[in-house]
Amino acid sequence: MDVSLVNVLASVLDKNNRPAPDLTREQFEVYEEGKPQKIEVFEPETQQPLDLALMVDASLSELKELDFETGAAARFIAQLVRPGDRLAVYEFSDAVTQLANFSDDVPRLQTAVRHVFPGDGTALYDAVYLGSQALERGGTGRRRALVILTDAGETTSRADFETARRAAVRAEALLYTIVIRPVKNENGRNTAGEHALETIADTTGGAMYYPDELAQLDSMFDRIDRELRTQYRLGYYPQPRAPQGVYRQIEVRVKGDYKVRYRKSYYSGGPAE
Repeated sequence: MDVSLVNVLASVLDKNNRPAPDLTREQFEVYEEGKPQKIEVFEPETQQPLDLALMVDASLSELKELDFETGAAARFIAQLVRPGDRLAVYEFSDAVTQLANFSDDVPRLQTAVRHVFPGDGTALYDAVYLGSQALERGGTGRRRALVILTDAGETTSRADFETARRAAVRAEALLYTIVIRPVKNENGRNTAGEHALETIADTTGGAMYYPDELAQLDSMFDRIDRELRTQYRLGYYPQPRAPQGVYRQIEVRVKGDYKVRYRKSYYSGGPAE
């Protein structure tokens, strides 16, 4: 594989916020550092296998909702995992703990997610950082996604926001976050944590979801599953070629009345800057 090929996953939504199938290569334009690029790979509804790290917030602030959350997460696992895909389960409170290694063994993964136990603190940035690193170790030729179920609090991480964000970018991992808000008004919420996650989601091409009640969790997981199954994969060889060890800016445009999400940058490899 030519390592200079840059892959971009594009999630395209119509005006009703539904995935838009059946778009053609000619409707897409890709730019790097403002310069138009020739699309060499075009896969609608890409079948590229998926690696997904599912991270469940086990902090005490989540205690009341934990049973309902893990039940919804178990149903999501059964719905999402297909042959060739790999999913791992993590819990995070004051630290991040892997409960199940990457596999397609649905019953084992469901058992793991039902064994999330509450703890003190919320190492949110560590969850993004360590989950991204685990995905990056999974090898090439696979899509990578990080799904986090959290109240968006952040109290005990060793990694800071920028370290977490860069880890997600370098892993080429999409960040999807479902924010369970114990209180609806902003006075009692960690809006700084929500903003940080929104920034990383936007950078990576993922999304944020804010259910108004726990009963909506299944539909939020369903939206993530449908989006992952209807993504377009675009590939191009950068012209001019990027030097090693830098972050490069990407822009994807779609002709028509559509909204498109995609990763806004990539790391060109080699030594860190």
